[in-house]
Amino acid sequence: MIYFRFPRVLLVAAVAVAPAACTTYRPVPLVPAQSAAALEQRTLADERLQEFLRLSPQTQTSSAGAWDLERLTLAALYFHPDLEVAQSRLAVAQAAIRTAAQRPNPGLTIDGGFNATSANPTALTIGTAINLLLELFGKRGHRTEQAEALEAAARHDIATAGWEVRGRVRSAYIDMWAASQRIALSARQLEFQEQLVGFLGRRQVVGEASGLDVSRERVNLDRYRLAERDAERDLATARAALATAIGVPADALQGVAIDFGAIPTAVPPTEGIAPLRRQALTGRSDIVSSLKQYDAAEAALRLQIANQFPNLTLGPGYTYDQGDNKFSLSASADLPIFNQNQGPIAEAVARRRLSAANFEALQATVLGAVDRASADYQASTRSLERAEALLSEQTARQARTKRLFDAGQIDHVTLLAGELELAATELERLLALTNQRRALGAIEDALQQPIFAPASPPATAGPTLRSEERSE
Repeated sequence: MIYFRFPRVLLVAAVAVAPAACTTYRPVPLVPAQSAAALEQRTLADERLQEFLRLSPQTQTSSAGAWDLERLTLAALYFHPDLEVAQSRLAVAQAAIRTAAQRPNPGLTIDGGFNATSANPTALTIGTAINLLLELFGKRGHRTEQAEALEAAARHDIATAGWEVRGRVRSAYIDMWAASQRIALSARQLEFQEQLVGFLGRRQVVGEASGLDVSRERVNLDRYRLAERDAERDLATARAALATAIGVPADALQGVAIDFGAIPTAVPPTEGIAPLRRQALTGRSDIVSSLKQYDAAEAALRLQIANQFPNLTLGPGYTYDQGDNKFSLSASADLPIFNQNQGPIAEAVARRRLSAANFEALQATVLGAVDRASADYQASTRSLERAEALLSEQTARQARTKRLFDAGQIDHVTLLAGELELAATELERLLALTNQRRALGAIEDALQQPIFAPASPPATAGPTLRSEERSE
C-alpha cells in the first residue's frame, strides 16, 4: 500500500460546498386554461384590488363607491399586463447586474499517472492545479456599469408603461362620457320629433298640413332613432375599451357607476405649455430611459476597449510525484496578435451612435407630440367658444319662442321646431367639448403631466409580478 500526503482539503471542500450553494430548479408551468379563467373572473370588487385602493394616497379622499378616473387608473395599474411585463423586464435587468458583478469561478484540474518502467509499478504521480482568472483593466466594473444603466432604463420603462395605461383609460373614459351625453341628447331629440310628427299627423287629417311635410318629419324621426342607436353602440364600444384598458373583461363594468367629474374640471397647466415642453424634452420617463440606454452603450464601449488587453490566468499547482511534493505556478494570457478586439469595438461604437440617434429621434417625437396637442387644443378651444356662443344665442331664442307660445302667439309645432334646433346646437357644443377634452388628454400624454386628476404612481402598482406564483 502507498502512503502519501495529498492536500485533499480543496477537493473535499469543493465537493461539499458546491451542492449546498446551488439553487434548485422548481417548475412553474403555464396552464392557458387556468390563466384564461383567472382573467375572465376579474372584477372591480376584487379584495386585493380594494386593499390596494385603500392604501393608495390618491384615493384617501375619494368615496369608496365612486369609480372616478383616478380609481379606474389605479385599477388599471393593478390589473393591466403591461405593468407586469415592465416589472418583469426590471427583474431581468436587476438579475443581470448580479451576473455582471460576479467574479469568475476558479477552475480545478486533477491529473494522475504512474511510471510503467519504474521498478515500483505502483508509484503514482498525482497533480492538482487551480486556475484563477484575473479580469484586468476594469472590465468587471464596466460590465456592471452597463447592467446598472440598463436596470435604470427598465425602471423608467415602468413609469412609461404606467403613463400609457393611464392614457388608454382616460381616452376610453372620455369616449364613454361623450357617448352617454349623446344618448341623453338624442333621447330628447327623439322625444321632440315624435311629438312633432304627432302634431303634423293630426294637422294632415284636418287638412292643415301636407303629406310631404309629414313624410319629411317621419324621415327625420328615423334619423334620430338611428342616431340614438349609434350613441348606444358607441357607449358599448367605449365601455369595452375601458375594460380592456383596465385589464378586466367587459362584463366587469356592467352595472358599475362611473363618475365623470374629472372631465369638466380638467384645465391646462396654469404655467403654460412652453416650460412644460422643455421639461418633457428632458424629463419624460421614456426620455430618461433612452438616456440610460445611451449610458449603457457608453459602458459597453468602454468594456470592449478594455477587452483589447488580455486577462491573466494564474495556475498554482501541486504534484505528488512518487513521494516528492512539487509545487508550481503557471500564468497564461491571450496574445493580441491577429486582432486587438477591433471588431467588437467597432460594433460598440456603432451601437452608441445608434443609441444617440434613437435619443434624438425620441426628443423630436416628443416635441412634435406636444406641439400637435397644443395646436389641437387651441383650435378645439376656439371651436368650443363658437359652439357655446351659438348655444347661448339659441337658448335665448328658444326662451323668446317659449314666451310667445305661452302668450298664444305661436303654435306647438313652432315651439317643438325650436326645441329641436336647441338640441342640435347642444350636440354641436358636446362635439366641440369632447374634441377639446381629447386634446387636453393628448397634452397630458405628451407632457406626462397630470391634467384630469392627480398622477398615479406607476412604479408602485399592485403585485403585477405575482411573485408568489412565478418565483423560483
